Amino acid sequence: MAAFYAGFPETVPVRTVNRQCSSGLQAVADVAAAIRAGFYDIGIGAGLESMTTNPMGWDGSVNPKVKMFEQAQNCLLPMGITSENVAQRFGVSRKEQDQAAVESHRRAAAATAAGKFKDEIVPVTTKIVDPKTGEEKSVTISVDDGIRPGTTVSDLGRLKPVFKKDGSTTAGNSSQVTDGASAVLLMKRSVALQKGLPILGVFRTFAAVGVDPAIMGVGPAAAIPVAVKAAGLELDDIDLFEINEAFASQFVYCRNKLGLDPEKINVNGGAMAIGHPLGSTGARCVATLLHEMKKRGRDCRFGVISMCIGTGMGAAAVFESGDCADELCNARKVDDLLLSKDARLK
Repeated sequence: MAAFYAGFPETVPVRTVNRQCSSGLQAVADVAAAIRAGFYDIGIGAGLESMTTNPMGWDGSVNPKVKMFEQAQNCLLPMGITSENVAQRFGVSRKEQDQAAVESHRRAAAATAAGKFKDEIVPVTTKIVDPKTGEEKSVTISVDDGIRPGTTVSDLGRLKPVFKKDGSTTAGNSSQVTDGASAVLLMKRSVALQKGLPILGVFRTFAAVGVDPAIMGVGPAAAIPVAVKAAGLELDDIDLFEINEAFASQFVYCRNKLGLDPEKINVNGGAMAIGHPLGSTGARCVATLLHEMKKRGRDCRFGVISMCIGTGMGAAAVFESGDCADELCNARKVDDLLLSKDARLK
């Protein structure tokens, strides 16, 4: 239905993807894999979420046997509890979490003021209804509206924990309830050149890994090394990271666990400021990463996107700047019908 509203003809097939918080990135990875396999030459990996209209909780029933197996039962834990588990198990303090949130808002506000998001945001005109008066008016949304430039550690320190009485996860150091949609256009390099389209980036590798559901937020710390290794790279080769800030606790843990330079991560803010519309986040991060890499030029060659996934997983993908992709220098010589694992799209 959405495809028809968007103007696509009936001859264009579509399908839905669900991998919780990484669904947008999974859609991009699926399209890239299908192009590599020769199933088609052009595809769109997209995601959306309306968290204001769709409840995040599960009201249906589950198999009673779930309660007999702890790890299966932990898949049903509220995400906020998994955040508390990460903070408690790995010693992430409330102050560290609040500081991370403040920095996310500061960077997002600065990026917005500098117009850094203009190239990746498509303005949307819609109607809103005043809940008090019932008055309807037309508005055009062109900036993220959850960013709070004046956020301070002292302000956040006054917020009460949401999920656990003596916990540290608050509304201020968690990703917010946000509506959003995003899309990434992928195609063979030869097709892009034929059509005269600019190449923002090259999809290199993707990895999804499993982790303990009770601490699902550690997913990026497990997934990033796998994806980076598959690309034939080291962590130090990565110039920029977009790591989803589902909760400050898991974001801080993953950053510290991998020993990443804070100046390379979420340089324009993250989900604590911009929001985390679950299905959209992965594709949104691709847009944010590739546009920032383009702005930085040839000094910024490789970027990584990663996020934790509810029920206990992590996903990550490696991208290369479109201006830097070279001839298949790292590809093994194979039959013409096959590309090596590290071969770039041509």
